[in-house]
Amino acid sequence: MRKVILDAVIFGERAETVFENVLQFRLYPELSPHVQSTTVYESRPNPTGSSSWELLFRSGLLTWSETERYLKEELRVEFEQTDGDFDEFGGFWTFEQDGDDCVLHFECDFDFGIDSLAGILDPIAERVIKETVAWAIVGLHEKVRLGGDLELVPVTDGAGMAGARNSN
Repeated sequence: MRKVILDAVIFGERAETVFENVLQFRLYPELSPHVQSTTVYESRPNPTGSSSWELLFRSGLLTWSETERYLKEELRVEFEQTDGDFDEFGGFWTFEQDGDDCVLHFECDFDFGIDSLAGILDPIAERVIKETVAWAIVGLHEKVRLGGDLELVPVTDGAGMAGARNSN
């Protein structure tokens, strides 16, 4: 099982506002170069939601459908794959107010269920998921500091496709 963790501080934003903003999954294809498409079937203000995702992954697509639980009182979102390319996939977002700023934490675990390819597939999937979340957070908010050594740098491939890379 591989774990993806991303922490961020969104300056000058209420945690409740960031909670609602990150749930705008329909915008993610515009925000992240890794997201080919999202389809949102159900979302806020309902207490649960469902969506389907297609991420550019290696030379193809990484696809899944998920259900989401919106725990507004706890400022927490939980998600779990219902169908897709992962053998297991699920996680959560949390949002905490720290003075004038919001501290965001994203965490998910995944497993493709292919032990012989884990050394190749898992690091790529981890990077793509982490960068997808980071691009969305940065695109949805004006002032963001990403935790860790993640730095998003726009790049283009030979076909002019936008992408991202870790600067380290």
